[in-house]
Amino acid sequence: MFSIGPLGFAAPWILLGLIILPLLWLLLRAVPPAPIRRRFPGVALLLGLTDSDSQSARTPWWLLLLRLLAIAGVIIGFAGPVLNPQVERSGSGPLLVVVDGTWADARDWQRRVDRLDVVLSDATQAGRPVALVSLTDLPAEGPVFQAADAIAARLPALKPAPFTPDPAAVAAFADTLTGNFDSLWMSDGLARDGREDLLAALETHGNVTVFESPRSITTLRPARFQDGDVVLRAARVPAATAAEALILAIGPDPSGVERQLASLPISWDAGAAEASASLTLPPELRNRVTRFEIAGVQSAGAVTLTDDALQRREVALIAGGGDREGLELLSPLYYLNQALVPTADLIDGTLADVLLANPDVIVLADVAVLTAPEQEAMLTWLDNGGLLLRFAGPRLAGSDIGRAEEDPLLPVRLRSGGRSIGGAMSWGEPKALAPFAETSPFFGLAVPDDVTVTAQVMAQPDPTLSDRVIAALSDGTPLVTRKDVGAGQIVLFHVTANAEWSSLPLSGLFVQMLERLAVSTRPAAANAAELTGTTWMPEDVLDGFGVILPADTLPGIAGERLATGVPGADMPPGLYAGDKRRIAVNVMTDETELAAMRWPARITIEGLAVTAQTLLKGWVLGVALTLLVIDILASLLLSGRLTGPRAQAAAIICAAALMLPQTGQAQETDDRFALGSLTEVVLAHVITGDAQVDDIAAAGLYGLSQTLYRRTSIEPAMPIGVNIETDELAFFPILYWPITANQPLPSAEAYAKLNRYLRTGGMILFDTRDADLAGFGSTSPEGQRLRAIARLLDIPPLEPIPPDHVLTRTFYLLQDFPGRYAGRDVWVEAAPPDAAQVEGMPFRDLNDGVTPVVIGGNDWAAAWATDTNGNRLVPVGRGMAGERQREVALRFGVNLIMHVLTGNYKSDQVHVPALLDRLGQ
Repeated sequence: MFSIGPLGFAAPWILLGLIILPLLWLLLRAVPPAPIRRRFPGVALLLGLTDSDSQSARTPWWLLLLRLLAIAGVIIGFAGPVLNPQVERSGSGPLLVVVDGTWADARDWQRRVDRLDVVLSDATQAGRPVALVSLTDLPAEGPVFQAADAIAARLPALKPAPFTPDPAAVAAFADTLTGNFDSLWMSDGLARDGREDLLAALETHGNVTVFESPRSITTLRPARFQDGDVVLRAARVPAATAAEALILAIGPDPSGVERQLASLPISWDAGAAEASASLTLPPELRNRVTRFEIAGVQSAGAVTLTDDALQRREVALIAGGGDREGLELLSPLYYLNQALVPTADLIDGTLADVLLANPDVIVLADVAVLTAPEQEAMLTWLDNGGLLLRFAGPRLAGSDIGRAEEDPLLPVRLRSGGRSIGGAMSWGEPKALAPFAETSPFFGLAVPDDVTVTAQVMAQPDPTLSDRVIAALSDGTPLVTRKDVGAGQIVLFHVTANAEWSSLPLSGLFVQMLERLAVSTRPAAANAAELTGTTWMPEDVLDGFGVILPADTLPGIAGERLATGVPGADMPPGLYAGDKRRIAVNVMTDETELAAMRWPARITIEGLAVTAQTLLKGWVLGVALTLLVIDILASLLLSGRLTGPRAQAAAIICAAALMLPQTGQAQETDDRFALGSLTEVVLAHVITGDAQVDDIAAAGLYGLSQTLYRRTSIEPAMPIGVNIETDELAFFPILYWPITANQPLPSAEAYAKLNRYLRTGGMILFDTRDADLAGFGSTSPEGQRLRAIARLLDIPPLEPIPPDHVLTRTFYLLQDFPGRYAGRDVWVEAAPPDAAQVEGMPFRDLNDGVTPVVIGGNDWAAAWATDTNGNRLVPVGRGMAGERQREVALRFGVNLIMHVLTGNYKSDQVHVPALLDRLGQ
């Protein structure tokens, strides 16, 4: 095929006929020949006479041009013009397809799969064996070549990984290559170690072609807390033009439902590879944020998880006495403030006030006596997981608490008085700290030689003392003791929080000990020495698209591996939990460099776009025919023959030849769509793009509509499939949305339309059609896609349908809500916390709203589906039990539609006693 830009020709040799056009121009100019002029005196007698027919002396130039264009159109039309012709790849030997398969591919993964499908289709036609390898999941034995159609069957299971290829594994793979073959490299566009060596290895076996997307790669670095703000940095490649993005802060609301908590716009200047922005959040809201992500970018690189480095703890500081005027360094809280301000949010106030704020930690510096109400409130707070950190001092040493018996707010009993240099229980010299035991939370911290203790309060020996000591002096006397109270802890430093009794508060060890006690958090990444010998369990992990998945079956990660911070197949990006601490492993770190891959000039680079070719032969021949019709009419007009009936016949021919499609059809269709939806009840389903799923959804709503028509006063019209991107949703009381694993996410405009629909009384029935085998669709592909779709929807808190929900009695009395599958939870809007049950009534007094969403996985449309003759299309269960299940599914559909159209009117029965009481008055 011969191509000129995006235009190709199936028979280019026919274009040689265009060479004769200049010759035709000369011939047509010569016909008819110009008359010879002769002067004849008798001509004067003919002046004033006119002929009924006229004939031109020479053909007009515009008519010649029209004829030449018509002839050229015929020649070009028979040459077979094609717009965007598909290039046929030469070669008949084996073909190796290399896919990077990284998180950077996820941004346009479907386009890559489409391109791979075209490549495999061409290989099938050419009979070429193909091997497909992903650099993030390399086969140990090297590439295996097989039939291209067998490789195509594996494409739906091919997914991007949330990490980059291991250079050592890539080098080992290059060593396994043997024989001659061509290579197609589906590149993610990023430069990294080992790519040049692999390219050189592939070139030794045959030709190499690279496919690469021109779209930019946008990533998000880990969030950092700085000067009271959350600082976010985003990077991109390439950085040619100015760009903007929106960063979303995601986390649970007070009811535990994951929501968008805040948003932050960020912009890049032209040529800038990085951009930063600061987000100011109150501590309560900041501590709820579990991740930040770039809106609209489906990639693990555009998501950054948060850990304890961002979720700073709230610490209340309370001293036992006023500060000494002008002696700031002697304040009991001075060194605590200096140690905690960079890493914690400090709370000031009385003990009663700070307990109302429910802080994570309460520090009592030389506070001896608490009132009975304060002590009771403190114990309740400890039972709920609080940490009470106490420091000794003159007041605690001189009091009687914890002497006769153990005080509930002290970890050990105390001796009267204290121990100090020169006192009754004196030391000869200050004591140093002993190395920390393996059972101590301080184990592994280095003890500086200059840290000494000159005074302390003493613990009363008893059988439990050894288990409660977590730090001691060199002579074995306790320095720090601890005990558990409920879910919380009490820790006592037997020295003061200032430098009066020891030099500990002056050292860096003091800050490290506070960190180990989880009093504060640490913004810096953990190092290998600190994590050596520890094991960390994954809580949540990210897939290549940036979707959070549970990590129930993944093994623990060694602390040494976690300290590297580089995700891989053995440690996917995610949140890892250890002893009272969590560490996030993200795709991007502060040190990760992004650079575009620069391919050698000898390598052919093609884009990922797959543009459908369009045959232009019919259009070009049609234009040529139109020009010929115009030529005929023009010739008749010039010859004077286009009069009377001839003119009418010519006009009819011209109108028939030049007739164009009517342009008002779309508007009329839209009007009929709107009027039909407004005048009748219409059930609608969301078009997913999967023809089979959409057909079942339409048949299901048709079957449900027929059931409503026969059993209720509702007479629905034919159901309609709607495109959420282009169609208006306000016409429909309910949308049935079957979820497929590969359906695209809605655009920002569609999300705005959906949220407006939900807020104004519409309902969406989400159906994952997976029987909810993993529980609320958590790990099925459809469930994951539902979570991704629902992330930006304004969905209220949800709960499984309670027994007294109005859906259980809107028309039929139901307790099960099966479809094609049965026995799984169906989720609706959660009842308000203050919903009360009226005496004598079997259900609670709920609000009058309609749940905006219903979520389940029972495949209701399949159970409802019928053809126009009423025949069931999808089998449900077996025998009579299956028919019973289908009947209950239809009853649920009836209840659902009645609930949408009538609201919670049945719940108004709870007001009957009050109404009867008023009528009785």
